[in-house]
Amino acid sequence: MFNSFNSNKKERLYISDILAEPVITYPSFYTLSIALIKNDMLQQSLIDIHSFNFDFYNNPKYYEEIFNALKRGEFPIFKQKYVIGYFGSKLMYLESNGWRALPCNKDSFNLENWLIA
Repeated sequence: MFNSFNSNKKERLYISDILAEPVITYPSFYTLSIALIKNDMLQQSLIDIHSFNFDFYNNPKYYEEIFNALKRGEFPIFKQKYVIGYFGSKLMYLESNGWRALPCNKDSFNLENWLIA
C-alpha cells in the first residue's frame, strides 16, 4: 500500500530544470506525478511552449488529428500556452498546480487554436 501512495505523489517540475533560458518564465513550475515528470513527450511540449518554438507543429485540419496525437501519447498545445492531455476520458490542460478540465467553449472547437507535432 505504501508503494501505491508514493506512485501518486506529486512533485514540481521546474522549467529551469529542463530549459536553460526560457523565453516565457510563467509558470516557473508544474505540479505533476513522477511518471509524468519523466515523460519525454510532455517535457518536449513544455520546452516548446517556454521557448516559444513551434517550428515542428501544425494546425490540425480535422479533430481526429488531435485525438490521434493524444492516443499516441503526445501532448498537443492549445492557444500556444497550454499542454493538453487526455486523462479519465477528459481533455485536460496543464497549469502550474496540475491538470484542469479543458472548458468546452467556442475556442476549444476552433482548430486554429490547436498545435500538433
